[in-house]
Amino acid sequence: MRNRSVLAITILASSLAPLYGAAQPIIDNERVRIWDVTFNPADPAPLPHHDHDFVTVWLSGAADGSHKKGDVVVLKSGDTKLKPGERTVIIELKDHAVAPLVNKTGYPNAFPRPRSEKVFENDRLIVWRYAFRPGEPSPMHFHDKDAVPIYMEPTDLKSTTPEGVVTENDYKLFEVRFSPRNRTHTELLVHGTGSAIITELK
Repeated sequence: MRNRSVLAITILASSLAPLYGAAQPIIDNERVRIWDVTFNPADPAPLPHHDHDFVTVWLSGAADGSHKKGDVVVLKSGDTKLKPGERTVIIELKDHAVAPLVNKTGYPNAFPRPRSEKVFENDRLIVWRYAFRPGEPSPMHFHDKDAVPIYMEPTDLKSTTPEGVVTENDYKLFEVRFSPRNRTHTELLVHGTGSAIITELK
């Protein structure tokens, strides 16, 4: 069974035309505001200004090699600064704190897990880099934090809950999601390759 909505409250973002300046964010909720930004110096619209801490994930790098696909930078409030042609996802963190969620499932938290790489951590977030491996399901795990996954390549995943409920999600290149916490499942790459950069919100 193929089901494009893992949860009704999961918000699907775009892998469509990148936006910036006066355009609307691709995701905007009580915890984050997210843009898909490609800098075109011929466009008169300003790049977004951020009143809160923000994460920048490069989808394509600069011609001079100063940034490459998959680079991650976390900054305090300020202006987005990009070089011509760079495409990024920018995750701005809002001041909406939530109480920690206690894991009572008996399963480990989603991260760390085998083959995960911690890219950055501070008092507000953790950024992970993770590659799925064909035929190797992730451990059954509990998401104790809201998260923003960015799929860095097309990634077709089968998700299975402890009760055996199966959904299949075919994520497009550079698709962005807001994934609410309090979920338990395992994931299996259906075919090909797949990888994501995942920002967990504390």
